[in-house]
Amino acid sequence: MAAVALVLHPHRPQAIDLAASTIEWLEGVGHEVRLPPDDAARAGRPDLAVTEPALAPGCDVVVSLGGDGTMLRSVEMAARHDVPVLGVNLGTLGYLTDTEPDALRAAIERVLAGTAVIEERMLLDVVVDAPSGACASAPVLALNEAVLEKTASGHTIRVDVDLDGERFTPYAADGLIVATPTGSTAYAFSARGPIVEPTHRAVLLTPVSPHMLFDRTLVLDDDTVIDLTVAGGRTAALVVDGRHLGDLHPGDRVRCRGSDVVARLVLSGPRDFHAILKAKFGLADR
Repeated sequence: MAAVALVLHPHRPQAIDLAASTIEWLEGVGHEVRLPPDDAARAGRPDLAVTEPALAPGCDVVVSLGGDGTMLRSVEMAARHDVPVLGVNLGTLGYLTDTEPDALRAAIERVLAGTAVIEERMLLDVVVDAPSGACASAPVLALNEAVLEKTASGHTIRVDVDLDGERFTPYAADGLIVATPTGSTAYAFSARGPIVEPTHRAVLLTPVSPHMLFDRTLVLDDDTVIDLTVAGGRTAALVVDGRHLGDLHPGDRVRCRGSDVVARLVLSGPRDFHAILKAKFGLADR
């Protein structure tokens, strides 16, 4: 008997419908099914609910039913337990979701048979040191990025940046993004950062609307320790993979570096990243 966890998009009825049929099939062949409490309630199966910390341990695969946001949530729960995540695309074209709904059953069978294609992606370790008490200090993982950004319209934030324990420079900007190669096509892309092959290992430091002459992205070794310390007199919001973790005060610090933990993403076949880019951005052959 295998154990399969399902994570649902909170606002897509198709996710509920697909979860129902998948649960029926999995239980029919004798497999264990788990869902986070809110998702179990949405699916009408509260008997399958487990707490989020207990969702991935011992599981064979975590299945994400939604879009890239649901994938980010699934990876956060699965990665520390070395559990692969299978993303089912229920929205627009995404970079992370690779399986179409009608191919879900076959994809799960490949994972359970040990024949699935699995791609490893770099994660960030994000640790907060907040003397102000504004944010919990428990370390979190990021597949896309950690962001410090302004909390008030019309104002910039000041962030002192240290690299490997040495002062680099203070930034005055609307925000600072620390991104993985996977995250290079997320928020960092909208701030005009470079696109990086997602299987590469590097850390990208990208300012958002900087009020300074230096406005370039730094592409750093994945083991570089990046310290971001809120300076000046304004607070800065800390957002990790779209989740707001708290508003940091001057003197509070965020430390980021490439993690030893990796995300394991289940693919429907060999991924053609260049083809995905062409489709996403409407790039034509010339």
